[in-house]
Amino acid sequence: MKISDQANKEATKVLEHCAKETGFYASGLPGGYEATWARDSMISSLGVATTEQPRANSRKRFDGGVTGNKLKIAFRKSLELLSKNQSKHGQIPNAVGSYNIERRSDVTFNSIDSTLWWIIGLHAYSKTYKDKSILKKHTKHLKAALTWLEYQDPNEDSLLVQQPTMDWEDAFPHKYGRVINTEALYYAVLNLTDQNKKAEHLKKIVNGEKEKYLSLYDSKLGHYRPWVWKTHGPDSKMKEQESWFDTTGNLLAILTGLATPKIAKSILKHIEKNKINRPYPCRAIYPPIKEGDREWHNYFDECEARKVYHYLNAGIWPFIGGLYVAALVKTKQFAKAKRELELLAKANQKARGEQGIKEWGFYEWLNGKTGKIEGSASPYQAWSAGSYLYAYNSLKTRQISDFT
Repeated sequence: MKISDQANKEATKVLEHCAKETGFYASGLPGGYEATWARDSMISSLGVATTEQPRANSRKRFDGGVTGNKLKIAFRKSLELLSKNQSKHGQIPNAVGSYNIERRSDVTFNSIDSTLWWIIGLHAYSKTYKDKSILKKHTKHLKAALTWLEYQDPNEDSLLVQQPTMDWEDAFPHKYGRVINTEALYYAVLNLTDQNKKAEHLKKIVNGEKEKYLSLYDSKLGHYRPWVWKTHGPDSKMKEQESWFDTTGNLLAILTGLATPKIAKSILKHIEKNKINRPYPCRAIYPPIKEGDREWHNYFDECEARKVYHYLNAGIWPFIGGLYVAALVKTKQFAKAKRELELLAKANQKARGEQGIKEWGFYEWLNGKTGKIEGSASPYQAWSAGSYLYAYNSLKTRQISDFT
């Protein structure tokens, strides 16, 4: 059996561990992330959804059996738990659960992508399982969520604006204003909710086809900037704004269709040229940010990202690797996607012997230079497993459909 096929079976086992009565926990082992995060659970659920896709050139679907039904239930329960705890203003919570005794509440917010991921997950569930009733059931929640998102547009230009640490990179690095990770997800949401004209307007702005002063794409860099916002003084020129590569945001731009074919090709070329996909796919950012760099902030000392190639600072995140493989599939680079999937399987195979796991740890992150498990990296991560399923099944079916 090929390692990629074995990884597919092991990823399913991990998600079984993560599937709880209330939905997907972010981690499937005691002492891990014992709560339901919006982004983690929805990324994991997209992987579950792809197991229901018909095979390439066939009408037959993958047979999930009892396991598939258990994961489907966890998918639905995650959606329901998050909607049940929606704020009065319409925001979907970042996380629900007693995962940290220092928190004042079991329900935490202060994120922008949680609402976006929930909407994407809701539509993915409806489409995958041909269940329109779930959309009807959550009509009020969906309407409130979309309204909340509209109020995150202070410039009235169809682009969302956020404060630092309001997406998955919630400790590092510093980014605010119009963020590529968020705009890509919003583009998908607009299309999924039949706001196609608004989505096209956003696409033209982000790609520099109109109102170029708001553009995130930089043709000289060959990729999207991580974020842009109005600046003053010496930082007022676009060329002087931050230009490090946000891997997740750029890959999401490809998968959602925000990136044009030309831009998508340029992004993937940038990843390969700079070996952002090595030793395993993929590093979170490139290049790493170190103390003394213009992008450095003092509070970075308070998290693991203070070390280069560690954690969010150019560490390898297997869930991003899954997005990378899927992006290669979307651009019809199937041979490359196959090679990268094998590498991703090897990354997820690693384990350091804790809690009886001798292999197939599906860790949260690895050292970006050595590929070793380090720091607080936790095993049995739902989104590492779910993203692998997403990549594996996308290559198997040669189709990407969950963001459209």
